[in-house]
Amino acid sequence: MNMVTEGLHHVTAIGGAPQRNIDFYIRGLGLRLVKKTVNFDDPSTYHLYYGDDAGTPGSLMTFFPWSGIRSGRVGSGQSTATAFSVPSGSLGWWQNHFRELHVETAITSISSDEERLTLRDPDGLVLELVASSTVDPRTPWDSASVPAEYAVRGQHSSILTVTDPAGTLRVLTEELGLAIVDERADRFRLAAGPQHPGAIVDVIADLSGPVGLTAGGTVHHIAFRVPTRDGQEQWMHQLADHGYQVTEILDRQYFTSIYFREPGGVLFEIATDTPGFDIDEPLLELGRSLKLPPWLEPSREQIERAVAPITVPTENNPAVARS
Repeated sequence: MNMVTEGLHHVTAIGGAPQRNIDFYIRGLGLRLVKKTVNFDDPSTYHLYYGDDAGTPGSLMTFFPWSGIRSGRVGSGQSTATAFSVPSGSLGWWQNHFRELHVETAITSISSDEERLTLRDPDGLVLELVASSTVDPRTPWDSASVPAEYAVRGQHSSILTVTDPAGTLRVLTEELGLAIVDERADRFRLAAGPQHPGAIVDVIADLSGPVGLTAGGTVHHIAFRVPTRDGQEQWMHQLADHGYQVTEILDRQYFTSIYFREPGGVLFEIATDTPGFDIDEPLLELGRSLKLPPWLEPSREQIERAVAPITVPTENNPAVARS
C-alpha cells in the first residue's frame, strides 16, 4: 500500500550563534520558540524549534546552532530556500519591518497568484515570505513583534534544487504521494492533496550550478508529516522494500522520525504529528527552559555547562506577546 503524506512537518537548518538565531526568528520573523533542547546526536549544542503557538506540524522551523561554524554553500542536492505563508497584501509591511531591522529584501513574483519576499537570515539562510491568493486559514502566533494580521501562518513550501529532477520527482510522487500540479521550464511544483500552503514542494533543475555544501546557513533536511507511528512504520518498510537506505525509527521526544536520502541528494525525514511539544512543559511556558529527554537527563549538569548561555526574549511569553 502506498502511503501519502499530509504535507510538510518541519525544516531543519544549521545556524551560527544561538542568541542571534533566537533574536532573529522571534523578533524578526515573529515566530515562537516552542522548544529549547539539544541535538540528541551532539548534546553539546542546542536544537531550537520555532513555530506557531503550540508548534503545530507544518509551522515548524528548527535549527542546530553552532557558534563559529563555517558557512556552507547553497547548491544542488539541497533545499535551497524555505518559504513561509503570509497573508495576501502583507509584503509591504514585511518589507518595512525588515528595513527597520537592516535586513535586505527583494519582492519577486512567479505567477499572478503569488508574490514572494526573499531575504536571508543572519547566517545567510535563504527565506521567502509567500503572499498567495489562496487563503491560509491557519491561526498565526500573535507576537509582540509581528501583528497577527501580517504574521506567518506556517510553512508554505520547500524549494529543492537538483541536477536531474527525474529521481526526485519519482520519490515525491511514487513514495510520498505528492502530485505534480504545475510545470514550467526547469521548475516543477508538487502538492500533497489540495494545493494549499504547507503542502507544497518546488523542484528546480540546475545543471550548471555548484553542488551544495551543508554547513552554516544551509538546510540540513526537510520533514514530511505522517499522523501516527504505525503509519511511519509502514512507510519505513515500504521505502526499504523499494531499495532506499532508510533509518530505523528514532525517538525525537516530541515526534518520531525516519530518514532517507532521495536520488537528488536531499535528506528527507518522515515525522509523526504526535506526541507534540507540550508533553514536558505547559503550553504557556513553551521554550522557557532547557528540556532534555530522559536518557540525557542524568547528564544535565554537564550539558548545561557545554551549551552557550542564551536569553529568550520576552516576546516569546504569550502574556507579553498579546498585551
